[in-house]
Amino acid sequence: MTEYQIQANTRRCFATGRELQPGDKFYSVLFDEGGQFRRQDYSSEAWPGPPEGAFSFWSGKVQPSEGPPRPKFDDDLLLDCFCRLEGQGQADRVNFRYVLALLLMRRKRLKFEEAKVTGEVETLWLRCPRTGTQYQVVNPRLTEPEMAAVQEEVFKVLGWQ
Repeated sequence: MTEYQIQANTRRCFATGRELQPGDKFYSVLFDEGGQFRRQDYSSEAWPGPPEGAFSFWSGKVQPSEGPPRPKFDDDLLLDCFCRLEGQGQADRVNFRYVLALLLMRRKRLKFEEAKVTGEVETLWLRCPRTGTQYQVVNPRLTEPEMAAVQEEVFKVLGWQ
């Protein structure tokens, strides 16, 4: 399985170098560079808006260091990342998109319609209840440990770990 080389929130502004404190609002940007995701964090004061070439971006608040922070799911961010990965065939991206699809179904942003099997490939057909848009998602048939690893990577990339 491919490892994503994304660090968690650096707690340091990319533009100014200032350390971000608990409670500070920050912006994070995800870049796709040569098939690898790279993350940059910005303080709210230094946020220039989404840089050119950004794959995705979001905002949040720096959590206190004590105890593990509980992730706050931004459904629009999840759906945006899910849509941007459509049609990409690399195994790590297919796996990433599949886990996003499961999260979106759990959060009721996508509804399962049916599963179709062609040869040895199972495809899930999902629908967005808001827009009616239909999506196809390949089921990569991940083992339980693979599923846990991909889910952990999704959380890391999105800054939830």
